[in-house]
Amino acid sequence: MLNKKVKVGIVGGTGYTGVELLRLLANHPNVEIVAVTSRGDAGLPVADMFPSLRGYINVVFSDPENTDLAECDVVFFATPHGVAMNQTPTLLLADTKVIDLAADFRLQDVVAFKKWYEMTHSCPDVLKEAVYGIPELNRDKIKSANVIANPGCYPTTVLLGLVPLLEQKLIDFSSPIIADAKSGVSGAGRKASVATLFAEASDNMKAYGLSGHRHHPEIDAQLKQLAGNELQFIFVPHLIPMIRGMLSTLYIKLADSAKNVDLQSLYEERYATECFVDVLPQGVLPETRSVRGSNHLRIALQQQVNGYLTIVVVQDNLVKGAAGQAVQNMNVMFELDEKAGLDVVPLMP
Repeated sequence: MLNKKVKVGIVGGTGYTGVELLRLLANHPNVEIVAVTSRGDAGLPVADMFPSLRGYINVVFSDPENTDLAECDVVFFATPHGVAMNQTPTLLLADTKVIDLAADFRLQDVVAFKKWYEMTHSCPDVLKEAVYGIPELNRDKIKSANVIANPGCYPTTVLLGLVPLLEQKLIDFSSPIIADAKSGVSGAGRKASVATLFAEASDNMKAYGLSGHRHHPEIDAQLKQLAGNELQFIFVPHLIPMIRGMLSTLYIKLADSAKNVDLQSLYEERYATECFVDVLPQGVLPETRSVRGSNHLRIALQQQVNGYLTIVVVQDNLVKGAAGQAVQNMNVMFELDEKAGLDVVPLMP
């Protein structure tokens, strides 16, 4: 597959994750973008909407009703919840793989899906076969998958921040796992919203979704699966006045078995071969600007008194938290260099 071009389609190319996909795929050595759909902007050159893509993307937005996505090897859905699940069965019949950046395939429990997304899942049989797309956790399954549930941005930071402890059963589940997470406003999408107006979001910080954030059941389900145990999970997301970036601070009660474990070495060894997960040296804390525009995720550990551990995780919510991870999943699915299209140095300043 290394010398073959993967034919890519993007459904919903006008949002932030859509344009981020286009940015990353523009210089991908193994990709040919054959379709980018938009109902409202059909006929408009993509580069006219996004001038940053001039000279890189020559595709014109097409109406999804008149676009034969079955010609694609893989289709990315950068759409609202509910779109991908309605089109995926037809694409699978044409041997087209699907990577969904929304939540249609993230929750295996259809009852939970209906509760949180207020719609009935239209293809539960396909849902059963979908693979949760964090390559650092499920690389072997992703290689043979036809449908990828690209994780939410918050879940990526929480899960990768906790995996080494969960795998070694070093967490005391008698105390809750707490995630205090903060995201830039691009995480809310490109739609018009009072909450993300400059005058509302700038020079301001607020918590939201405390009564129930849609990423909570996703994280909770994945944590329980990894732990093989029941657990308590407290999740508090915040909106912070910057465009992109995410910082999650995790608080963990360590099990007694962790007393003689070098946790720093544990994390370094677990992620030693992962090109996009960086475990920082002891005493160094990550900043969101250190990952801006890149697919990198950085982790720092700080052991506290009374057997608690604080873990700080940063990522770009639009890249490793969305479009970058989707491209990484595609690379794994098609046996490409996992860094293809993603070997980007973070922006500074």
